[in-house]
Amino acid sequence: MADFLTSSTDTLAEPTIAELIKRPLLTCAATDSLQTAARLMREHKVSCILVKEGESITGIWSEADTRKLAFDKINPATLEVGTVMSSPVISASGLTQVSGAASLMLNHNIRRLLVVDNAQRPIGLLTQSDIVRQQKIEFYLRFREVGSCISKAALNLAADYPLPEAVAQMRHARADAAIVTFPDESFGLVTERDLVHLLAEGTCCQHIGDLASKPLLCVPPDLSLLDAVEMLTKQKIRHLAVAANEQIYGLLSFSDILRNVEYAYIEQLKTALRDRDHALRTSADYLRLAHKVIDASMDGILITDKHGFIQSVNPSFSKLTGYSAEEAIGQTPRLLSSGLHEADFYRHMWQTLLEKGHWQGEIWNRRKNGEHYPQWLSITAIRDEQQQITQYAAIFSDITERKRQEEKIHQLAYLDELTGLANRRMFFDRLHLSLANAHRHKHTLAVLFLDLDLFKRINDTLGHQAGDQALKEVARRLQSTLREGESVARIGGDEFTILIPEVSNCKSLQTLAQRIISQLEKPVQLLQQEFFLTTSIGISLYPKDGNSAELLVKHADVAMYQAKSAGRNQYSFYQASSSQQNEDELKLEQALRQALRQQQLEVYYQPKFTLATGKLCGLEALLRWHDTELGSVSPVLFIPLAEKLGLIHQLGEQVLRQVCSQLRIWQDLAVPVAINISALQLTEPDFLSKLINILEQSGVSPSLLELELTESCLIPEQAEYTLSVLTQLKALGLRLSIDDFGTGYSSLSYLRRLPLDALKIDRSFIKDLPASESDSQITLAIIAMAKALGLEVIAEGIELTTQRQFLLDAGCDTGQGFLVSPALPSAEINKWLVNS
Repeated sequence: MADFLTSSTDTLAEPTIAELIKRPLLTCAATDSLQTAARLMREHKVSCILVKEGESITGIWSEADTRKLAFDKINPATLEVGTVMSSPVISASGLTQVSGAASLMLNHNIRRLLVVDNAQRPIGLLTQSDIVRQQKIEFYLRFREVGSCISKAALNLAADYPLPEAVAQMRHARADAAIVTFPDESFGLVTERDLVHLLAEGTCCQHIGDLASKPLLCVPPDLSLLDAVEMLTKQKIRHLAVAANEQIYGLLSFSDILRNVEYAYIEQLKTALRDRDHALRTSADYLRLAHKVIDASMDGILITDKHGFIQSVNPSFSKLTGYSAEEAIGQTPRLLSSGLHEADFYRHMWQTLLEKGHWQGEIWNRRKNGEHYPQWLSITAIRDEQQQITQYAAIFSDITERKRQEEKIHQLAYLDELTGLANRRMFFDRLHLSLANAHRHKHTLAVLFLDLDLFKRINDTLGHQAGDQALKEVARRLQSTLREGESVARIGGDEFTILIPEVSNCKSLQTLAQRIISQLEKPVQLLQQEFFLTTSIGISLYPKDGNSAELLVKHADVAMYQAKSAGRNQYSFYQASSSQQNEDELKLEQALRQALRQQQLEVYYQPKFTLATGKLCGLEALLRWHDTELGSVSPVLFIPLAEKLGLIHQLGEQVLRQVCSQLRIWQDLAVPVAINISALQLTEPDFLSKLINILEQSGVSPSLLELELTESCLIPEQAEYTLSVLTQLKALGLRLSIDDFGTGYSSLSYLRRLPLDALKIDRSFIKDLPASESDSQITLAIIAMAKALGLEVIAEGIELTTQRQFLLDAGCDTGQGFLVSPALPSAEINKWLVNS
């Protein structure tokens, strides 16, 4: 008897927090810089550092404090850690039991405790992960899923989100980590520890995506907490994404696990329930302990006899169900039945319970007030020494909030439920992203609109079940036909759309359309019969057939009906009627003339930066037009129209005046601004005199202007005239450069004669660096040639750090692109100028 009591006491003994301390204290002086503190934390791989003034600990600076910083306004090398630390430091005696420490952390909303001895001298730090990893809660962790710990959606930030604003979002959301979404729809993760490492490095980071780690490690919602803890420990990380069906529910951390752990120890409950009969006969103290464990549980607990009659319930049971102990005892759990489950559900539950000794899962039950609510329920059979079932213990929690989150995610789902394809919303999201990419890189994009011919006959003759089967088969065949990067969606009924994000030529689209038609012509088995499907396909192209997602889909739909009118089972490219074309062009012409009259076109500025240092060294002026009726109009559309209508001179003059006016406002902060000059402007007889007049009126130094000429300006037939004009411009003090080099047909001997300062490599050679061998060789050759001619080399369209490093190693001087910044309004350029 005594042996039993001793072993029971050992099993249920709760460790003190002093036993869990593993690392010595890490401290720094309050006058040390924030960068010094961050480097110490990184070196020792800890999440916080204690701050001392003399021999006294006066504060703590932790990873969570990084969210309080304004990253665009601080200098970690000079900022004293004592000015940003948290104070006072919450402490606890080393003799405190783990459950008390966990409660203290939750009450103060902190993740670590300073552990002190009897003389109040610090002996170490206790973290949440120490509790989760060391506490004897394996039984609880094994029977809980990670999905039960997710109570809110994770903070999701776009990769191009500015770092200071991203940190502010993390602070506002009280999030210790955020998911980062990249343009290619991949995901990464940024944590407070990444912010600490950034402070330790002392480097500049513009966008949150530059700080994110990839790939994002995901686990399913039904993974046990025990497996999750083992994965976090093995990977030496503190966050896991919880995802299912390509949808991310949220992020799981040690904080979430600890928040959901019952500090009354489920391991103790398990032991108490298993030995309850024995304990009742042997020890009144043990009985009180069992009651204490049960009563302290935040989950509802009920215990029945072997016949299923309720013997006892805990306070949480009454709180969750509305039934008092007096009302429940003597009843069966049918008292809580919702009536929403079939008899087979309960039959399977009891069969599993009898065979395996336990059952867990999601179940709908009913409160006393009649309200139905979802539970996560675990039932364990308790056996005596002869392995006979004597009782059942059920532990349940209310998962209403989790279900609400799931429902919200489901409502925002991007997949078509029947076919598993993208739905309308996802398709349009992808199309918008592809349009932005096509606009940036000036390539063609295609939208295909498919409608199954006479599909209604299948539904009418065989029923909707057969129709659904046919649609699934169509979806499968379409997916197998497309290449990587191309996407298909079901947007309703028997209508499908396909996005081809980059098109080299129309012949490839014709081949694809014919391949789709051939695939769908093959017979399909429906109700043990062979049926034949055909499709009509409409094709629209960007930018020829529209510059918005809605317009491209609309025109592809029109083209599809043109294909149907031509006899079905074929494809058709969108062909607008001549009257419609004239009407659209006239509408755009009138809007452009009005925009020029009212000076509605706005100049944006894209920073140029020195590749070696990342410092601002110049700007490129880029024209933007947003019309109240037409929306944002691409320069790809209105620049050629302005040239066609003879308005390019007026447009160019407005750009020059806007830029010079802005340079005068910036005054001493100003850096050189490059302006694109078309071939038509350069050949204008009074171009030079107008330029001189604008410079004199604005009082701007010619050295602050750079004229970028495309290779098309260098017409051999006008070689002498062009040389004369450029020589005069150079004499005024203006910088001259060749834009989009490599896409024209300029003569090297002719280039040698021109008074040029710089040569800009076209973005088409940059976008596939350094993977493309041919582009790499061409780029190296251009840089070598430019250096031989004594020209500065500028690379445009830099989007990746690998591209930047390749160009830097190759000897390129300057770059611009989305890696550093897109084109911005003048108001947003000021901060660049101040920091340059």
